[in-house]
Amino acid sequence: MESRLEEVINAWHASVNAGDLERSAKVVGDPIVVLGPKGAGPISPAQFAEWVERSGIKLVPKSWHPVGERFMVVEQEASWPDPAKPTRVATVFRVSGEKVTAALRLPDLRSALDLASICRELAATE
Repeated sequence: MESRLEEVINAWHASVNAGDLERSAKVVGDPIVVLGPKGAGPISPAQFAEWVERSGIKLVPKSWHPVGERFMVVEQEASWPDPAKPTRVATVFRVSGEKVTAALRLPDLRSALDLASICRELAATE
């Protein structure tokens, strides 16, 4: 049986992979904190949808790693519209209620698991 955390993250993947801008804006918090090769910080749902459209990224989940009640690391195969070969990445997701409130993409699973552990500990002291 799929957890609520997984359901929310699956909805995020489905909207991003479909390039569904309206749905992508609805599955994220306001703001959503992002991390990727071009920087980090909070963005609005509309800015997130713009990124989905601009990047054309597809992220296929390969492995799931729960890190507490609100955090999950998902190892993914990332691909873009250019003909380059897919790349393995890992994303730290934070979920609040029915929304993804953070999507922190890192180059490998170990880095993502380390960051997720730090995030979990920070959240525990709020």
